Amino acid sequence: MRALVQRVSQASVSVEGRNIARIGPGILVLVCAMQGDGNAQGDALAAKIAKLRIFRDEEGRMNRSMLDVSGAALVISQFTLAADTRRGNRPGFSSAAPPEEGRKLYEHFADALCALGVTTQTGEFGADMAVSLINDGPVTIWLET
Repeated sequence: MRALVQRVSQASVSVEGRNIARIGPGILVLVCAMQGDGNAQGDALAAKIAKLRIFRDEEGRMNRSMLDVSGAALVISQFTLAADTRRGNRPGFSSAAPPEEGRKLYEHFADALCALGVTTQTGEFGADMAVSLINDGPVTIWLET
């Protein structure tokens, strides 16, 4: 699985003009299931993100995790993270998991993150979403299992 994690002071997602999820301080996670991924990759990615020390401690250093700061996560499905741009100008997405498999892994990942104690909200898989965020730092980290 691939994920782009952004530390945010707030984030929200809307579908067809209606807000479906909103968080305060925490992280926005754009996540993509790749071909060959399974629940083990979702579990590993959730554990890594929950323990990722990207929040400031008393000295202003990135030394605290989501679990330490009781932050929330907004998880958005993002198949375009599978983009292959090596040839031509049009990205290919054939390395992404097929839609139904991707949906199951996306939902499993979000459930795994929640089970670890992270307050988790989600977008709508496969929908045309409008995502808003205020990046804190900015801190943006690429992860791959």
